[in-house]
Amino acid sequence: MLHVDVRASGGPEQLTLVRGPEPRPGPGEVLIAVCAAGVNRPDLLQRQGAYPPPPDASPILGLEVAGRIVACGEGVTTWQVGEAVCALVPGGGYAELALAPADHCLPVPPGWSMVEAAALPEGLFTVWHNVFQRGGLLADEWLLVHGGASGIGTLAIQLAAARGARVLATAGSEERCRLCETLGAELAIPYRQQDFVEQCLRHTDGRGVDLILDMVGGDSIQRNFRAAALDGRIVSIAAQEGARVEVHVGLLMARRLTWTGSMLRPQSVAAKAQMAGELRREVWPLLASGQVRPVIHAVHPLAEVAAAHRQLEAGGVSGKLVLQVADGAEEAVHDH
Repeated sequence: MLHVDVRASGGPEQLTLVRGPEPRPGPGEVLIAVCAAGVNRPDLLQRQGAYPPPPDASPILGLEVAGRIVACGEGVTTWQVGEAVCALVPGGGYAELALAPADHCLPVPPGWSMVEAAALPEGLFTVWHNVFQRGGLLADEWLLVHGGASGIGTLAIQLAAARGARVLATAGSEERCRLCETLGAELAIPYRQQDFVEQCLRHTDGRGVDLILDMVGGDSIQRNFRAAALDGRIVSIAAQEGARVEVHVGLLMARRLTWTGSMLRPQSVAAKAQMAGELRREVWPLLASGQVRPVIHAVHPLAEVAAAHRQLEAGGVSGKLVLQVADGAEEAVHDH
């Protein structure tokens, strides 16, 4: 099969297309003929040598795919050959064929393209686990999404708003702020020009926000403590501005805050299967109704994977970048 190889740790120029052996599904796995694959920041880190895959995962880049099942491993009864699915994969997405645990697959929503479906798994699994399972967001609570125009941020805003929460967001430009507001944020704060702490407190009448989804890190962590309400929660999922920070623990204690975090890829097969089940029950109806839909910034052919990585590294991407692996990935799927 054709797949992307990283010749050596380094920049996008290290990415090349090569041919290698086709994978075969083991017990509990399905083999997917990939039509499209999402591009995520962990892919960039892995390419740089800073985020090695788990020992039992494919060394090929790519954490989410959409395509059709072409083979089922022993014990798989929930899927059949030919079904259109999107899947969270532990690696191997930048390829014509990819393995996925059967329990980490979800149906392509009716009428959606494979490109749209490929932009779902990594973001929705991340948002569901961190905002709802770990963060415990409830209807009518305030959520602040840092990086609201990112792939994860755009999904977090839509999903939280659809479930009755009140959403604030930060973004790097007025244009990206307007995007956040069209997706359901009551206010999007251009963080380079305005103090998000001041704006959060003003917009909540001095109360602060109940939950903060932080993918920035750095000095935003201490400022999150000041933007949070009493008994507020802060969930860290990335640290793009720095992983080492100095915080005032007294403020955390005084405001009775909970600060937690997680990484998706190292979690167990069973934990991700539970997330998939909850997503199918709680979120897939919102996809079918059109209340939640990924924002696609650009689609690159698999052969232009280096250009996709350069674009994501350069910043300014609103929503997701997707790799088109097979012809027809942008056509709607109607076989449900």
